[in-house]
Amino acid sequence: MSTRRLRGDPVAATLRAEVRERVATLGERGRVPTLATVLMSDDPTDERFVELKHDACDEVGIETRDCRFAPDAPAQELYETVERLSTAVAVDAVFVQVPLPERVSVPEVRRRIVPEKDVDCFHPENVGRLVAGDPRFVPATPAAVQHLLAAYGISTAGQDVVIVGRSDAIGKPLANLLVGKGPGGDATTTVCHSYTRNLAAKTRRADVVVTACGVPELVDGSMLSPGVVVVDVSANRRSKSGDGGGSGGELVGDVDFESATEKASAITPVPGGIGPVTLAALVGNVVRAAEGRAGNDE
Repeated sequence: MSTRRLRGDPVAATLRAEVRERVATLGERGRVPTLATVLMSDDPTDERFVELKHDACDEVGIETRDCRFAPDAPAQELYETVERLSTAVAVDAVFVQVPLPERVSVPEVRRRIVPEKDVDCFHPENVGRLVAGDPRFVPATPAAVQHLLAAYGISTAGQDVVIVGRSDAIGKPLANLLVGKGPGGDATTTVCHSYTRNLAAKTRRADVVVTACGVPELVDGSMLSPGVVVVDVSANRRSKSGDGGGSGGELVGDVDFESATEKASAITPVPGGIGPVTLAALVGNVVRAAEGRAGNDE
């Protein structure tokens, strides 16, 4: 069976082109969308994630502000910075990179971002709107999954979808989107996690499997049914033998790609699948925030 590769770059390029047009329209009205990022980590991976967001913004004409803290900085400094950015007239969107140090309360950080600037969709008001089917923003990675499937003509309507992973950032919001009515939804959705018994029995019944649990190659071909569509969201760094870990290892997903391609009709590569689309969806949210604020001002 020939397996389609669901590559993210062409999908992301289309989304970025749409964002550029919207940025240009705002520019004609004298407004430049601005994203502020906040980082409290010296982990190279976290730093790279923030840099990728800045690069994505620069490519479409969005300005950025970069606020960084040492990992041992007082939590109060972070809270105050987030509050200041949330009220800054020149800032349209605020993004706080996670994970944060244990002494920092993530709920406290999220509540300090005003809902209109919460492009990651973590504020309780925005989560509630998403669950109610009236989202202010759709979280970037769940949105990327929907964009990717739609771009390749893969409908979720009437399909059995299994999501492996129940994180607040991906698994939970994606489940809400998939069970919603309309394009990108209307699916019968099962969310699996670390307490799920007999994961393979669940995934074998699925028409679409989405993995977002951060466990390298947890799902292999024996756990899939013929013709399944596989969307692998995770990008895990698997250390090379004897290197003690670090950043030099191979990048792999939650799915064993080689064995999965023997069963799947379509599959995302890792890297090169969901990642580029997620960045494009994030800059789309930044522009949406800027458009909303511009409309309110007028």
